[in-house]
Amino acid sequence: MACVLITGANRGLGLEFARQYAAEGDRVLATCRDPAGAADLAAIAGDVTVHALDVTDLRQISALAESLEGAPIDILVNNAGVLTSGQRTGGIDYVAWEHEFKVNTMGPIAVAQAFRPHLERGTGRRMAFISSVLASIGGNTDGGYTLYRSTKAGLNAAVKSLAVEAAAKGIIVLALHPGWVRTDMGGASAAIDPATSVRGLRRQIAAAGRQDSGRFITYEGVEIPW
Repeated sequence: MACVLITGANRGLGLEFARQYAAEGDRVLATCRDPAGAADLAAIAGDVTVHALDVTDLRQISALAESLEGAPIDILVNNAGVLTSGQRTGGIDYVAWEHEFKVNTMGPIAVAQAFRPHLERGTGRRMAFISSVLASIGGNTDGGYTLYRSTKAGLNAAVKSLAVEAAAKGIIVLALHPGWVRTDMGGASAAIDPATSVRGLRRQIAAAGRQDSGRFITYEGVEIPW
């Protein structure tokens, strides 16, 4: 039985991660900004505890890590994220861009750093960061989504560095594209449902070896160009 910490677990992919890991009998530490309003998360059967966490609040991140001090964590799923709009470079809302950087880039790395000691005490030692194919600079042929692309590309760069730095402790670090998923962010016309995406993501997380740390791959295990 593994212990899994999931950010943004109140809806979408995060909620499905919580469901699937709990169904496997794993201990789930589920985080979201408003636990009182997370009815679907609270309804999940199994060993699930819900903790308040805003990934843009560095003090809250530190406080949660301290409250769980000594607890080994096997898998960290950095899922919390935000998509402001499909803004192009000619019409950027810079306030929104700053917020998106805090949520999509800085927050996940702050969580990873705060909980790295917990991962070192675990046996799984895996950090998974939900990225996006839109972060691929090599794959950007149609522009748009400037805020989201840049913040997820920044996340990928930090994840790659973290993978190199964490290798000595045996921690495996992955940047993962979940596919185009039918969530609030992906929309009703997206190609796959959350259950399909998360099954694939969990498969990649479980199967990854040290040689895979630092890779940027899809939920099906396909490499994505940086």
